[in-house]
Amino acid sequence: MKTCKYIILVCLFAFLFAGCNDFLDKAPSKTSSLVVSTVEQLDAMLGNYSNFYQLADRNSVYGTDDYGLPAELYLARPGTFSLAGVEYYLWDTPNLAFDGRVAFWPNEFRKIFYANMVLQNLGNVSGDAALKTELRAEAHLIRAYSFLEMVTKYCLPLNENTKNEMGLPLKQSTSFEELSTRNTLEETYALIESDIEEALKITVPLLKDGRVRHWRGNTAAVNAFASRYWLGRNDYGKALEHANAALNLYSDLVDYNTEMHYSERPPTAYNLDQNDPVNKKTVYLKFPYTHDNQSDFTDMLGWKEFYYFRLLYHESWWYIPSPELLDLYGRDTMDLRYRYHIVEGYSYDRTLTSPSYDYPGYVFFFKDRVPSGPTVAEMLLTKAECLARANDVPGAMSLVNQLRAKRMDASLSPGEINLSASTREEAVTKILEERRREMPFSRRWFDIRRLNTNDDAFDDVTLSRQFFPYTNSAVLSTEPLQTYTLPKDSRRYAVPIPNTELISSDGQLKQNTY
Repeated sequence: MKTCKYIILVCLFAFLFAGCNDFLDKAPSKTSSLVVSTVEQLDAMLGNYSNFYQLADRNSVYGTDDYGLPAELYLARPGTFSLAGVEYYLWDTPNLAFDGRVAFWPNEFRKIFYANMVLQNLGNVSGDAALKTELRAEAHLIRAYSFLEMVTKYCLPLNENTKNEMGLPLKQSTSFEELSTRNTLEETYALIESDIEEALKITVPLLKDGRVRHWRGNTAAVNAFASRYWLGRNDYGKALEHANAALNLYSDLVDYNTEMHYSERPPTAYNLDQNDPVNKKTVYLKFPYTHDNQSDFTDMLGWKEFYYFRLLYHESWWYIPSPELLDLYGRDTMDLRYRYHIVEGYSYDRTLTSPSYDYPGYVFFFKDRVPSGPTVAEMLLTKAECLARANDVPGAMSLVNQLRAKRMDASLSPGEINLSASTREEAVTKILEERRREMPFSRRWFDIRRLNTNDDAFDDVTLSRQFFPYTNSAVLSTEPLQTYTLPKDSRRYAVPIPNTELISSDGQLKQNTY
């Protein structure tokens, strides 16, 4: 088994690395190992952002209260919705491990492999010493980023009661023979923290030669990521320290009043029930301009709020906003995030062509990608939350309103744009609501886990759904609805590991217990 796995991974690496031919002295092949001899080759590897930017994380798409699948919507056309999506939506444990289309685990370990390859080879290649130092720090950032994404999905939240629970296999080499046994949760977080400390040695600025270079490691990016990490650990002092560092380096926001607009293409038209004279009508869907960029990265790389270019990817092309999320916007186009990102009638685009039940979709970059990397907006909200939890309510709300001035229709009065709060609890609650409006899907799972493990009870989250029963092969849509609940202390906050990974590890990798 291990020999076969070695051959497969060598071939995979050769295939993935083929995109760097212009930068490499010798391109790898299926029959020859890659020989890295110069620091420029390693630099080219990390510069190939297509290998790093995409996060194929279904749990973040389906598993939170930002996503909604009302029973009526499912019944409108059951074939539109995958069984795996339903299982994630209902926090399944017995069946998800056998979903053969899971890409998240192998994709993140592939990124870790690239980072380890840089770290392993820097001492053996020729080239500029300063560049080697920068690449070392950047590789630690890449590895920490992937490990944090994975531990947030496949492991329980860290606390005194869980520190000896199973964490991740801490791959720190490129050897395919390295053990796949899971380290403890405490050891996993210790490695992430160590990697962050090494990554903080990056000296390359985000803004270089007048250009925002957010697809590579940079000083602002690593501070923003460190702030995110410490917020997840409920260490608000360190989260604030690094949020301040990132904002001091770069703080440009997109003004939705002047910089966001609809697509210049004609609105998409859908003819509904043309054979039914009563219900016959044509609907037109309006998309943001960021939807149109399908074949290249112009709009995505041009989104100036990024500190670090990372996108959540959804293969089914429909981020379905829950009624609760829609209500947070007030279903009001005066919130420009609603106006441009909530596409009303999006269900028609997803083949639900009956006018009897239409439903919106959340759209950012095309139909499948939303920002997940650290942004200026995220750092403003992180700083605001940290100040609010420290009882600096005026300072916290001032920061939130600084963001809202760029997101709400400028024709509104300041009183209609600005949020206010009189207590610490009220301020934190309103900031958390603003985080959901600003970063739906991508950060909500992360937020729920930390909110359920901090010292405050008022911000705890229990998730609950009404949906049909199901089996490992079908949704039983003729049976009565059931209530599904994910309480704050559920072991399902660790997602099942794909069974294919358990098999390929020769039994070394152990599944989560429920």
